[in-house]
Amino acid sequence: MLAIMTAPTVTHWTGTPYVGHADRVEDVINPATGRVSARVRYADVETANAVVSAAELAARDWGRSSLTARSRVLFRFRELLDARKEELAAIITREHGKILADALGEVSRGQEAVEFACGIPHLLKGAYSEGVSTGIDVHSKRQPLGVVGVISPFNFPAMVPMWFFPIAIAAGNAVVLKPSEKDPSASIWLAELWREAGLPAGVFTVLQGDKVAVDALLEHPAVKAISFVGSTPIARYVYERASSYGKRVQALGGAKNHMVVLPDADLDVAADQAVSAGFGSAGERCMAISVLVAVGPIADGLVARIADRTRSLRTGDGTRGTDMGPLVTRAHRDRVASFVDAGEAAGAELVVDGRAPQVDGDSSGFWLGPTLFDHVTPDMEIYTEEIFGPVLSIVRAGSYDEAVRLVNANPYGNGVALFTSSGTAARAFERDVEVGMVGVNVPVPVPMAYYSFGGWKQSLFGDQHAHGTDGVQFFTRGKVVTTRWNDPAAKPGGGLELAFPQNR
Repeated sequence: MLAIMTAPTVTHWTGTPYVGHADRVEDVINPATGRVSARVRYADVETANAVVSAAELAARDWGRSSLTARSRVLFRFRELLDARKEELAAIITREHGKILADALGEVSRGQEAVEFACGIPHLLKGAYSEGVSTGIDVHSKRQPLGVVGVISPFNFPAMVPMWFFPIAIAAGNAVVLKPSEKDPSASIWLAELWREAGLPAGVFTVLQGDKVAVDALLEHPAVKAISFVGSTPIARYVYERASSYGKRVQALGGAKNHMVVLPDADLDVAADQAVSAGFGSAGERCMAISVLVAVGPIADGLVARIADRTRSLRTGDGTRGTDMGPLVTRAHRDRVASFVDAGEAAGAELVVDGRAPQVDGDSSGFWLGPTLFDHVTPDMEIYTEEIFGPVLSIVRAGSYDEAVRLVNANPYGNGVALFTSSGTAARAFERDVEVGMVGVNVPVPVPMAYYSFGGWKQSLFGDQHAHGTDGVQFFTRGKVVTTRWNDPAAKPGGGLELAFPQNR
Protein backbone atom coordinates (compact mmCIF):
# COMPACT_ATOMS: atom_id res chain seq x y z
CA MET A 1 0.00 0.00 0.00
CA LEU A 2 1.40 3.40 -1.02
CA ALA A 3 1.83 6.02 1.70
CA ILE A 4 -0.21 9.19 1.20
CA MET A 5 2.11 12.20 1.27
CA THR A 6 0.68 15.37 2.78
CA ALA A 7 2.17 18.75 2.04
CA PRO A 8 3.45 20.51 5.19
CA THR A 9 1.41 23.44 6.47
CA VAL A 10 3.22 26.73 7.07
CA THR A 11 1.77 28.59 10.05
CA HIS A 12 2.31 31.85 11.88
CA TRP A 13 5.00 32.30 14.55
CA THR A 14 4.92 33.94 17.97
CA GLY A 15 8.05 32.31 19.39
CA THR A 16 6.73 28.88 18.50
CA PRO A 17 4.43 27.83 15.61
CA TYR A 18 1.01 29.42 16.00
CA VAL A 19 -2.03 28.03 14.16
CA GLY A 20 -4.25 31.06 14.70
CA HIS A 21 -8.00 31.37 14.45
CA ALA A 22 -8.65 31.38 10.70
CA ASP A 23 -9.28 28.21 8.75
CA ARG A 24 -8.28 29.58 5.33
CA VAL A 25 -5.43 27.49 3.97
CA GLU A 26 -3.93 28.01 0.50
CA ASP A 27 -1.51 25.99 -1.62
CA VAL A 28 2.14 26.93 -2.11
CA ILE A 29 3.26 25.87 -5.58
CA ASN A 30 6.72 24.83 -6.72
CA PRO A 31 7.02 26.91 -9.93
CA ALA A 32 9.44 24.42 -11.51
CA THR A 33 6.89 21.60 -11.33
CA GLY A 34 3.51 23.27 -11.01
CA ARG A 35 2.77 21.03 -8.02
CA VAL A 36 1.92 21.77 -4.40
CA SER A 37 5.00 21.89 -2.15
CA ALA A 38 3.32 23.20 1.00
CA ARG A 39 0.19 24.84 2.33
CA VAL A 40 0.02 28.14 4.18
CA ARG A 41 -2.49 29.43 6.73
CA TYR A 42 -3.97 32.85 6.05
CA ALA A 43 -4.57 35.13 9.02
CA ASP A 44 -7.82 36.81 9.91
CA VAL A 45 -7.91 39.98 12.00
CA GLU A 46 -8.13 38.03 15.26
CA THR A 47 -5.00 36.05 14.39
CA ALA A 48 -3.17 39.22 13.38
CA ASN A 49 -4.07 40.83 16.68
CA ALA A 50 -2.75 37.81 18.58
CA VAL A 51 0.58 37.90 16.73
CA VAL A 52 0.97 41.65 17.28
CA SER A 53 0.09 41.18 20.96
CA ALA A 54 2.91 38.63 21.32
CA ALA A 55 5.30 41.16 19.80
CA GLU A 56 3.98 43.96 22.00
CA LEU A 57 4.48 41.86 25.12
CA ALA A 58 8.09 41.15 24.19
CA ALA A 59 9.02 44.63 22.99
CA ARG A 60 9.26 46.36 26.38
CA ASP A 61 11.78 43.99 27.96
CA TRP A 62 13.79 43.58 24.75
CA GLY A 63 13.98 47.35 24.25
CA ARG A 64 15.39 47.74 27.78
CA SER A 65 17.95 44.95 27.41
CA SER A 66 21.57 45.95 27.11
CA LEU A 67 23.27 46.63 23.79
CA THR A 68 25.71 43.86 24.68
CA ALA A 69 22.92 41.32 25.15
CA ARG A 70 21.30 42.31 21.87
CA SER A 71 24.51 42.26 19.85
CA ARG A 72 25.41 38.82 21.20
CA VAL A 73 22.14 37.41 19.86
CA LEU A 74 22.84 39.10 16.51
CA PHE A 75 26.32 37.56 16.33
CA ARG A 76 24.92 34.13 17.17
CA PHE A 77 22.23 34.48 14.50
CA ARG A 78 24.86 35.49 11.98
CA GLU A 79 27.01 32.44 12.74
CA LEU A 80 24.05 30.06 12.48
CA LEU A 81 22.95 31.63 9.20
CA ASP A 82 26.43 31.36 7.75
CA ALA A 83 26.69 27.68 8.71
CA ARG A 84 23.29 26.72 7.34
CA LYS A 85 22.59 29.09 4.46
CA GLU A 86 22.45 26.24 1.93
CA GLU A 87 19.29 25.01 3.70
CA LEU A 88 17.64 28.39 3.26
CA ALA A 89 18.75 28.62 -0.38
CA ALA A 90 17.11 25.26 -1.12
CA ILE A 91 13.81 26.49 0.37
CA ILE A 92 13.96 29.63 -1.78
CA THR A 93 14.60 27.63 -4.95
CA ARG A 94 11.75 25.25 -4.17
CA GLU A 95 9.16 27.97 -3.59
CA HIS A 96 10.37 30.88 -5.72
CA GLY A 97 12.09 29.01 -8.55
CA LYS A 98 15.38 30.93 -8.86
CA ILE A 99 18.44 28.76 -9.39
CA LEU A 100 20.33 27.56 -6.31
CA ALA A 101 23.38 29.75 -6.95
CA ASP A 102 21.13 32.81 -7.15
CA ALA A 103 19.27 31.81 -3.99
CA LEU A 104 22.56 31.39 -2.15
CA GLY A 105 23.64 34.82 -3.36
CA GLU A 106 20.39 36.25 -2.01
CA VAL A 107 21.09 34.80 1.43
CA SER A 108 24.65 36.10 1.40
CA ARG A 109 23.56 39.63 0.53
CA GLY A 110 20.97 39.51 3.30
CA GLN A 111 23.66 38.37 5.69
CA GLU A 112 25.49 41.65 5.03
CA ALA A 113 22.66 43.51 6.79
CA VAL A 114 22.90 41.10 9.73
CA GLU A 115 26.63 41.82 9.97
CA PHE A 116 25.96 45.56 9.82
CA ALA A 117 23.42 45.23 12.64
CA CYS A 118 25.99 43.40 14.78
CA GLY A 119 27.64 46.77 15.22
CA ILE A 120 24.58 48.23 16.94
CA PRO A 121 26.50 49.47 20.04
CA HIS A 122 28.43 51.82 17.78
CA LEU A 123 25.45 52.69 15.56
CA LEU A 124 23.33 53.85 18.50
CA LYS A 125 25.99 56.03 20.11
CA GLY A 126 24.65 59.46 20.96
CA ALA A 127 26.43 62.78 21.37
CA TYR A 128 27.42 64.60 24.55
CA SER A 129 28.21 68.27 25.11
CA GLU A 130 29.52 69.40 28.49
CA GLY A 131 28.97 72.92 29.73
CA VAL A 132 26.71 74.23 26.97
CA SER A 133 25.73 76.83 29.56
CA THR A 134 26.74 77.39 33.14
CA GLY A 135 26.31 74.06 34.93
CA ILE A 136 24.28 72.58 32.04
CA ASP A 137 25.15 69.55 29.89
CA VAL A 138 23.29 68.11 26.87
CA HIS A 139 23.29 64.59 25.47
CA SER A 140 21.33 62.74 22.79
CA LYS A 141 20.15 59.15 22.52
CA ARG A 142 18.17 56.96 20.17
CA GLN A 143 15.48 54.65 21.50
CA PRO A 144 13.40 51.86 19.93
CA LEU A 145 9.89 52.41 18.61
CA GLY A 146 8.32 49.22 20.03
CA VAL A 147 6.56 46.97 17.49
CA VAL A 148 7.37 47.36 13.78
CA GLY A 149 5.97 45.58 10.75
CA VAL A 150 7.89 44.27 7.73
CA ILE A 151 5.91 43.35 4.58
CA SER A 152 8.15 41.61 2.08
CA PRO A 153 7.75 40.53 -1.58
CA PHE A 154 7.96 37.11 -3.22
CA ASN A 155 11.11 37.73 -5.25
CA PHE A 156 13.49 37.88 -2.26
CA PRO A 157 11.90 35.92 0.60
CA ALA A 158 15.12 36.04 2.67
CA MET A 159 17.19 39.04 1.57
CA VAL A 160 14.51 41.73 1.67
CA PRO A 161 13.26 40.82 5.18
CA MET A 162 16.92 40.83 6.27
CA TRP A 163 17.26 44.39 5.00
CA PHE A 164 14.96 45.38 7.84
CA PHE A 165 14.56 42.98 10.76
CA PRO A 166 18.22 42.65 11.91
CA ILE A 167 18.52 46.41 12.36
CA ALA A 168 15.05 46.70 13.90
CA ILE A 169 15.77 43.91 16.39
CA ALA A 170 19.27 45.16 17.20
CA ALA A 171 17.81 48.60 17.89
CA GLY A 172 15.49 47.08 20.50
CA ASN A 173 12.23 46.65 18.59
CA ALA A 174 9.98 43.62 18.18
CA VAL A 175 9.28 42.69 14.55
CA VAL A 176 6.17 41.27 12.87
CA LEU A 177 7.14 39.88 9.45
CA LYS A 178 4.41 39.42 6.84
CA PRO A 179 6.08 37.39 4.05
CA SER A 180 4.66 36.76 0.60
CA GLU A 181 2.10 33.99 0.57
CA LYS A 182 3.79 32.65 -2.60
CA ASP A 183 6.97 31.56 -0.75
CA PRO A 184 6.32 31.67 3.01
CA SER A 185 8.55 28.86 4.31
CA ALA A 186 11.75 30.94 4.48
CA SER A 187 10.15 33.15 7.13
CA ILE A 188 9.57 30.23 9.51
CA TRP A 189 13.08 28.90 8.90
CA LEU A 190 14.44 32.31 9.89
CA ALA A 191 12.17 32.40 12.95
CA GLU A 192 13.48 29.05 14.12
CA LEU A 193 17.04 30.28 13.62
CA TRP A 194 16.33 33.33 15.80
CA ARG A 195 15.01 31.04 18.52
CA GLU A 196 18.15 28.92 18.31
CA ALA A 197 20.24 32.09 18.53
CA GLY A 198 18.59 32.93 21.86
CA LEU A 199 16.17 35.67 20.83
CA PRO A 200 13.34 35.94 23.37
CA ALA A 201 9.92 34.73 22.22
CA GLY A 202 7.84 37.43 20.59
CA VAL A 203 10.71 39.66 19.48
CA PHE A 204 10.51 38.10 16.00
CA THR A 205 7.02 37.01 14.93
CA VAL A 206 5.56 35.95 11.59
CA LEU A 207 2.09 36.66 10.25
CA GLN A 208 1.11 34.70 7.13
CA GLY A 209 -1.61 35.74 4.72
CA ASP A 210 -2.85 38.17 2.15
CA LYS A 211 -4.39 41.67 2.18
CA VAL A 212 -6.29 40.89 5.38
CA ALA A 213 -2.98 40.44 7.22
CA VAL A 214 -1.43 43.49 5.54
CA ASP A 215 -4.32 45.77 6.46
CA ALA A 216 -4.31 44.48 10.03
CA LEU A 217 -0.65 45.56 10.38
CA LEU A 218 -1.27 48.91 8.73
CA GLU A 219 -4.13 49.67 11.12
CA HIS A 220 -3.04 48.13 14.43
CA PRO A 221 -2.25 50.88 16.97
CA ALA A 222 0.63 48.93 18.55
CA VAL A 223 2.55 48.80 15.24
CA LYS A 224 4.57 52.01 15.08
CA ALA A 225 6.34 51.65 11.73
CA ILE A 226 5.96 49.75 8.46
CA SER A 227 8.70 48.67 6.03
CA PHE A 228 7.41 47.50 2.65
CA VAL A 229 8.86 46.37 -0.67
CA GLY A 230 6.67 45.64 -3.70
CA SER A 231 5.02 47.17 -6.74
CA THR A 232 4.43 50.92 -6.94
CA PRO A 233 0.62 50.81 -6.72
CA ILE A 234 0.74 48.68 -3.55
CA ALA A 235 3.62 50.73 -2.13
CA ARG A 236 1.54 53.87 -2.55
CA TYR A 237 -1.43 52.16 -0.88
CA VAL A 238 0.69 50.97 2.04
CA TYR A 239 2.25 54.40 2.50
CA GLU A 240 -1.02 56.30 2.40
CA ARG A 241 -2.96 53.90 4.59
CA ALA A 242 -0.28 53.38 7.23
CA SER A 243 0.48 57.10 7.33
CA SER A 244 -3.18 57.85 7.90
CA TYR A 245 -2.91 55.77 11.07
CA GLY A 246 0.05 57.81 12.28
CA LYS A 247 2.81 55.32 11.46
CA ARG A 248 6.18 56.07 9.96
CA VAL A 249 6.58 54.26 6.62
CA GLN A 250 9.30 53.31 4.18
CA ALA A 251 7.58 51.82 1.12
CA LEU A 252 9.89 50.80 -1.72
CA GLY A 253 8.03 50.52 -5.02
CA GLY A 254 8.64 49.46 -8.59
CA ALA A 255 11.33 50.18 -11.14
CA LYS A 256 12.22 50.50 -14.79
CA ASN A 257 15.99 50.32 -14.64
CA HIS A 258 18.05 51.52 -17.60
CA MET A 259 21.56 50.56 -18.64
CA VAL A 260 23.18 53.24 -20.81
CA VAL A 261 26.06 52.07 -23.01
CA LEU A 262 28.27 54.78 -24.52
CA PRO A 263 30.30 54.29 -27.72
CA ASP A 264 33.59 54.05 -25.80
CA ALA A 265 32.42 51.11 -23.66
CA ASP A 266 33.83 47.59 -23.97
CA LEU A 267 30.93 46.00 -25.86
CA ASP A 268 31.72 42.43 -24.85
CA VAL A 269 31.72 43.37 -21.17
CA ALA A 270 28.54 45.42 -21.63
CA ALA A 271 26.80 42.51 -23.37
CA ASP A 272 27.79 40.07 -20.63
CA GLN A 273 26.54 42.40 -17.94
CA ALA A 274 23.29 43.28 -19.74
CA VAL A 275 22.36 39.61 -20.09
CA SER A 276 23.30 38.82 -16.51
CA ALA A 277 21.38 41.80 -15.11
CA GLY A 278 18.41 41.39 -17.43
CA PHE A 279 17.76 37.68 -17.05
CA GLY A 280 19.08 36.78 -13.60
CA SER A 281 16.28 35.41 -11.41
CA ALA A 282 14.10 35.38 -14.56
CA GLY A 283 14.00 39.18 -14.39
CA GLU A 284 12.08 39.07 -11.11
CA ARG A 285 14.28 41.68 -9.41
CA CYS A 286 13.45 45.30 -8.65
CA MET A 287 17.01 46.10 -9.70
CA ALA A 288 16.95 44.07 -12.93
CA ILE A 289 17.99 45.87 -16.10
CA SER A 290 14.90 45.91 -18.31
CA VAL A 291 15.96 48.65 -20.76
CA LEU A 292 19.33 49.00 -22.45
CA VAL A 293 20.00 52.36 -24.10
CA ALA A 294 22.56 51.96 -26.89
CA VAL A 295 24.11 55.33 -27.72
CA GLY A 296 25.39 56.14 -31.20
CA PRO A 297 26.74 53.74 -33.82
CA ILE A 298 27.43 50.81 -31.48
CA ALA A 299 23.82 49.58 -31.40
CA ASP A 300 23.97 46.93 -34.13
CA GLY A 301 27.14 45.33 -32.79
CA LEU A 302 25.93 45.45 -29.20
CA VAL A 303 22.54 43.92 -30.03
CA ALA A 304 24.24 41.09 -31.93
CA ARG A 305 26.46 40.31 -28.95
CA ILE A 306 23.52 40.37 -26.52
CA ALA A 307 21.44 38.16 -28.82
CA ASP A 308 24.21 35.54 -29.04
CA ARG A 309 24.53 35.40 -25.27
CA THR A 310 20.77 35.35 -24.73
CA ARG A 311 20.34 32.35 -27.03
CA SER A 312 23.02 30.45 -25.10
CA LEU A 313 21.15 30.58 -21.77
CA ARG A 314 19.67 27.35 -20.40
CA THR A 315 16.21 27.61 -18.87
CA GLY A 316 15.03 24.96 -16.42
CA ASP A 317 14.67 23.66 -12.90
CA GLY A 318 16.87 25.69 -10.57
CA THR A 319 18.21 22.54 -8.91
CA ARG A 320 19.69 21.20 -12.16
CA GLY A 321 22.46 23.65 -12.88
CA THR A 322 20.56 25.77 -15.39
CA ASP A 323 21.05 29.51 -15.95
CA MET A 324 17.49 30.70 -15.39
CA GLY A 325 14.52 29.20 -13.58
CA PRO A 326 10.74 29.54 -13.98
CA LEU A 327 8.55 32.49 -13.12
CA VAL A 328 6.89 32.39 -9.72
CA THR A 329 3.29 31.58 -10.76
CA ARG A 330 1.43 30.54 -13.90
CA ALA A 331 -0.56 33.78 -13.82
CA HIS A 332 2.62 35.84 -13.69
CA ARG A 333 4.16 33.81 -16.49
CA ASP A 334 1.11 34.48 -18.66
CA ARG A 335 1.18 38.19 -17.79
CA VAL A 336 4.82 38.52 -18.84
CA ALA A 337 4.12 36.59 -22.05
CA SER A 338 1.29 39.03 -22.82
CA PHE A 339 3.84 41.87 -22.80
CA VAL A 340 5.88 39.97 -25.39
CA ASP A 341 2.74 39.74 -27.51
CA ALA A 342 2.13 43.48 -27.05
CA GLY A 343 5.69 44.42 -27.96
CA GLU A 344 5.55 42.40 -31.15
CA ALA A 345 2.18 43.93 -32.05
CA ALA A 346 3.52 47.45 -31.41
CA GLY A 347 6.28 46.97 -33.98
CA ALA A 348 9.34 46.31 -31.84
CA GLU A 349 11.79 43.84 -33.40
CA LEU A 350 11.60 40.51 -31.55
CA VAL A 351 15.23 39.36 -31.74
CA VAL A 352 14.93 36.42 -29.30
CA ASP A 353 11.50 34.95 -28.52
CA GLY A 354 11.23 33.14 -25.17
CA ARG A 355 7.56 32.20 -25.33
CA ALA A 356 8.19 28.56 -26.25
CA PRO A 357 11.52 27.68 -24.63
CA GLN A 358 13.32 24.36 -24.54
CA VAL A 359 13.57 23.65 -20.83
CA ASP A 360 15.37 21.23 -18.56
CA GLY A 361 12.49 20.62 -16.21
CA ASP A 362 8.93 19.48 -15.71
CA SER A 363 6.59 20.48 -18.53
CA SER A 364 4.12 21.76 -15.95
CA GLY A 365 6.54 24.43 -14.72
CA PHE A 366 5.91 28.13 -15.32
CA TRP A 367 8.44 28.60 -18.08
CA LEU A 368 9.28 31.64 -20.17
CA GLY A 369 12.66 31.90 -21.82
CA PRO A 370 14.82 35.03 -22.06
CA THR A 371 13.34 37.47 -24.56
CA LEU A 372 15.10 40.31 -26.39
CA PHE A 373 13.50 43.25 -28.24
CA ASP A 374 15.25 45.84 -30.39
CA HIS A 375 14.04 49.21 -31.74
CA VAL A 376 11.79 49.77 -28.73
CA THR A 377 10.34 53.27 -28.37
CA PRO A 378 9.23 55.03 -25.17
CA ASP A 379 5.56 54.97 -26.17
CA MET A 380 5.40 51.15 -26.28
CA GLU A 381 3.84 49.21 -23.41
CA ILE A 382 6.94 47.04 -23.02
CA TYR A 383 8.81 50.26 -22.20
CA THR A 384 6.27 52.04 -20.01
CA GLU A 385 5.23 49.09 -17.81
CA GLU A 386 7.23 47.25 -15.18
CA ILE A 387 7.21 43.76 -16.69
CA PHE A 388 9.12 41.99 -13.91
CA GLY A 389 10.16 39.11 -16.11
CA PRO A 390 12.92 38.02 -18.52
CA VAL A 391 12.28 40.66 -21.17
CA LEU A 392 15.10 43.03 -22.18
CA SER A 393 14.31 46.00 -24.43
CA ILE A 394 16.87 47.87 -26.54
CA VAL A 395 16.26 51.58 -27.09
CA ARG A 396 18.56 53.49 -29.43
CA ALA A 397 19.73 57.02 -28.60
CA GLY A 398 21.75 59.42 -30.71
CA SER A 399 23.73 61.03 -27.91
CA TYR A 400 24.61 61.04 -24.22
CA ASP A 401 22.19 63.93 -23.61
CA GLU A 402 19.33 62.07 -25.31
CA ALA A 403 20.01 58.99 -23.17
CA VAL A 404 20.00 61.00 -19.94
CA ARG A 405 16.76 62.76 -20.92
CA LEU A 406 15.19 59.35 -21.57
CA VAL A 407 16.19 58.02 -18.16
CA ASN A 408 15.09 61.16 -16.33
CA ALA A 409 11.71 61.27 -18.07
CA ASN A 410 10.80 57.88 -16.65
CA PRO A 411 8.45 58.01 -13.64
CA TYR A 412 10.62 55.48 -11.77
CA GLY A 413 13.99 56.29 -10.25
CA ASN A 414 15.23 53.10 -8.64
CA GLY A 415 18.46 52.03 -10.34
CA VAL A 416 20.48 52.93 -13.43
CA ALA A 417 23.83 51.91 -14.89
CA LEU A 418 26.31 53.56 -17.23
CA PHE A 419 28.93 51.63 -19.20
CA THR A 420 31.84 53.75 -20.40
CA SER A 421 35.62 54.07 -20.30
CA SER A 422 35.38 57.83 -19.76
CA GLY A 423 35.76 59.17 -16.24
CA THR A 424 34.45 62.53 -17.45
CA ALA A 425 31.25 60.95 -18.76
CA ALA A 426 30.83 58.90 -15.58
CA ARG A 427 31.18 61.96 -13.33
CA ALA A 428 28.67 63.88 -15.44
CA PHE A 429 26.24 60.96 -15.37
CA GLU A 430 26.42 60.67 -11.58
CA ARG A 431 25.47 64.34 -11.38
CA ASP A 432 22.86 64.49 -14.14
CA VAL A 433 20.80 61.35 -13.66
CA GLU A 434 17.68 61.54 -11.45
CA VAL A 435 17.87 58.06 -9.95
CA GLY A 436 18.58 56.93 -6.39
CA MET A 437 21.12 54.16 -7.07
CA VAL A 438 23.71 54.53 -9.83
CA GLY A 439 26.18 52.00 -11.19
CA VAL A 440 29.23 52.87 -13.29
CA ASN A 441 30.25 49.73 -15.17
CA VAL A 442 28.16 47.89 -12.54
CA PRO A 443 24.76 46.78 -13.89
CA VAL A 444 22.98 46.03 -10.59
CA PRO A 445 24.12 48.75 -8.16
CA VAL A 446 22.64 47.32 -4.94
CA PRO A 447 24.58 49.08 -2.16
CA MET A 448 26.43 47.26 0.59
CA ALA A 449 24.46 47.10 3.83
CA TYR A 450 26.34 49.96 5.47
CA TYR A 451 24.98 52.24 2.74
CA SER A 452 21.23 52.61 2.21
CA PHE A 453 19.00 51.10 -0.50
CA GLY A 454 16.22 53.09 -2.13
CA GLY A 455 15.19 54.97 -5.23
CA TRP A 456 13.65 58.30 -6.19
CA LYS A 457 10.32 59.38 -7.68
CA GLN A 458 7.71 56.59 -7.93
CA SER A 459 10.18 54.01 -6.62
CA LEU A 460 9.99 55.20 -3.01
CA PHE A 461 7.24 56.47 -0.72
CA GLY A 462 8.55 57.81 2.57
CA ASP A 463 11.63 59.70 3.61
CA GLN A 464 14.16 57.04 4.56
CA HIS A 465 15.74 54.18 2.64
CA ALA A 466 16.43 50.60 3.70
CA HIS A 467 19.39 49.47 5.85
CA GLY A 468 22.53 51.48 6.46
CA THR A 469 22.29 54.62 8.57
CA ASP A 470 18.83 55.36 7.17
CA GLY A 471 17.64 52.03 8.57
CA VAL A 472 18.99 52.81 12.03
CA GLN A 473 17.29 56.21 11.98
CA PHE A 474 14.02 54.69 10.78
CA PHE A 475 13.78 52.07 13.53
CA THR A 476 14.65 54.45 16.35
CA ARG A 477 13.55 57.88 17.54
CA GLY A 478 15.83 60.55 18.86
CA LYS A 479 15.74 62.15 22.26
CA VAL A 480 17.80 65.08 23.54
CA VAL A 481 18.34 65.51 27.29
CA THR A 482 19.41 68.78 28.91
CA THR A 483 20.62 68.47 32.54
CA ARG A 484 21.64 70.74 35.35
CA TRP A 485 23.26 69.51 38.56
CA ASN A 486 23.48 72.23 41.15
CA ASP A 487 26.55 72.37 43.34
CA PRO A 488 25.29 71.59 46.89
CA ALA A 489 27.93 73.97 48.29
CA ALA A 490 26.69 76.83 46.16
CA LYS A 491 23.87 79.11 47.15
CA PRO A 492 20.61 77.46 45.98
CA GLY A 493 18.03 79.10 43.83
CA GLY A 494 18.88 81.94 41.51
CA GLY A 495 15.64 83.76 41.43
CA LEU A 496 12.70 83.82 39.08
CA GLU A 497 13.25 84.57 35.40
CA LEU A 498 10.30 84.37 33.00
CA ALA A 499 12.24 85.38 29.88
CA PHE A 500 13.04 82.67 27.35
CA PRO A 501 16.11 80.72 28.60
CA GLN A 502 19.45 81.81 27.17
CA ASN A 503 22.82 80.09 27.28
CA ARG A 504 25.28 81.98 29.47
